[in-house]
Amino acid sequence: MLSKAKIKFVKSLQIKKYRKQEQCFLVEGAKSVRELLASDFEVTLLLGTEEFLSGHRPTARMEVIEVKPSELEGLGEFQTNDAALAVARQKPNQPFSLAANEFALVLDDLRDPGNLGTIIRTADWYGIAKIIASEETADVYGPKVISATMGSFTRVSVFYTDLAAYLNNTSHRVFGTFLDGKDVHTVDFGVGGLIVIGNESKGIAPPLEPFITDKITIPRYGLAESLNAGIATAIVCDNLRRPRALH
Repeated sequence: MLSKAKIKFVKSLQIKKYRKQEQCFLVEGAKSVRELLASDFEVTLLLGTEEFLSGHRPTARMEVIEVKPSELEGLGEFQTNDAALAVARQKPNQPFSLAANEFALVLDDLRDPGNLGTIIRTADWYGIAKIIASEETADVYGPKVISATMGSFTRVSVFYTDLAAYLNNTSHRVFGTFLDGKDVHTVDFGVGGLIVIGNESKGIAPPLEPFITDKITIPRYGLAESLNAGIATAIVCDNLRRPRALH
């Protein structure tokens, strides 16, 4: 039975203030919930239809409630969810080490949840498991971000920090996208480094520019004023992986 208190709790997690207070977040939809259940995230609540629950064995610490599809549609952010919804605990915001032969993304004030989710999904596709984000970047645990990742949030870690301080202490090459940079199609990225992606409208903030060791650019052949941040990330990631694929 789904109580009013449980409904209120689940709905509250759509708001960042309450996600931070409870240190929990929502995952909606059959695919994303399956990815969550197979990950190392701690799931505290699973709401699912009879059909969905029949194929999943809950853990001892997980509360499981069978619900009707109509109940799910009104609970989360998305009306199209008619299979499952889960509540999981957020992971601590902790720094991670980066190997010399590893790439990571650095996100400078990316505000759009859809862009962040797409970038996490793109990073997962290209085998990039770590993202360093400015404190102003969208909340990785927001429902729109989680949905846009299509489950990739379970494999890509995001660490929020002061980017200037972080970049000042790194020994890695730091690539950043600028209009006057080197053509990304000709850049030798080597075996590892940091890829800085700037804000959707302002680009990379001026205080971060001194830390960029390699300025790169995606050449424009048409008349569009700019590229979507998620698309730009995908183009850069494809090019940094391309030399390896040719060997």
